[in-house]
Parts: sequence; C-alpha cells; structure tokens
Amino acid sequence: MENKYTAIIKKDGDWWIGWIEEIKGVNAQESTREELIESLKEALKDILQLNREEARTEAIENYEEVMITL
Repeated sequence: MENKYTAIIKKDGDWWIGWIEEIKGVNAQESTREELIESLKEALKDILQLNREEARTEAIENYEEVMITL
C-alpha cells in the first residue's frame, strides 16, 4: 500500500523550506530543493513511526489494528 502526502515547499532567501500538509510537525529546511524533499521524506517516516509506537504503547494490550483507506 502506497500512501501519498503533499509537501508545501518554497524558496526563502538562500534556503528551501517545506512542510507536509497532512501531518503536523513534519517540516524541514535545506539549501537545495532536492535535499529538502529528502529531508521531508525522512522526517515524515520518523514521525509516522513515532506515532505508531506511541499509539501501540497507549493501547497497552488486547487491541486490534484495522487498516482504513480513504
């Protein structure tokens, strides 16, 4: 299953800045557009993994994971 997210990116002075629309807190700043996109991908992977771990920890036990597709 492939998930798609939208990155908002723009040039700001000497830097490229960007963030992911759908996931609060995923943002980055780099000196090139290509580096920015890679940093956003890595930040998105990290925050999704962290969110998964936190959700499972909070559920403690006897929980079910159900895939939801929009």
